[in-house]
Amino acid sequence: MSTQLSFDLPSRAALGRNDFFISPSNALAVALIDTPETWNNGKLLLIGLKGAGKTHLAHVWAAQSGARIIAANTLTEDDVPNLVQTHLVIEDVDNIAGDRKLETALFHLHNLAQAEGRALLLTAKSQPHLWGLCLPDLASRLQAVQSATLEAPDDTLLTALLMKLFADRQLNPTPEVIPFLALRIDRSFAAAQQIVEALDKAALDAGRAITRAFASAALDKITDVSAHSDMSHE
Repeated sequence: MSTQLSFDLPSRAALGRNDFFISPSNALAVALIDTPETWNNGKLLLIGLKGAGKTHLAHVWAAQSGARIIAANTLTEDDVPNLVQTHLVIEDVDNIAGDRKLETALFHLHNLAQAEGRALLLTAKSQPHLWGLCLPDLASRLQAVQSATLEAPDDTLLTALLMKLFADRQLNPTPEVIPFLALRIDRSFAAAQQIVEALDKAALDAGRAITRAFASAALDKITDVSAHSDMSHE
């Protein structure tokens, strides 16, 4: 009988347009990414929790538009004139809230990009009014930006997400593993990432194939660890 073993290979996310699975929970966001000409004033805020697919869609749009991708926490005012020579993706904008220098740089970038006719795609985990921005002018501009939210995955998307996460890590679980996991883990991107990462490490350490029995044991262990952690904080 053949076995499928886990090898210590680098994990590389597939970020092409065809690698993104469309479901009702993300269809609106995908439609907007595909039609940037419909964005109000050439700007879009893409909202979703960690693992929701914001970076994936940002790379899709950047490839289509020739946009440059930068992290919000690397912005400086001096860089703004050079940055607005092209369309831009600014990732994790909510992470700069409360940092006046970074907020000021984003404020100037936002205004100059609009003046130069550059499209601007922003990503964040929540709506701007929840970030705690310290510059009122920036807050008002970002709250006016059109937004699209990547919702929690439905059953179909969760299954597709698990398949992609295993593929990104070059893992080949037996066919019954993914349906088994999809019925038992929390319906969230974080839970899917956690179980795939745990199975990758466990299979590598044990030199075992990722079967349903192996996945069940790993899932029980994660549940036990989580329960113990919760009790220790009570």
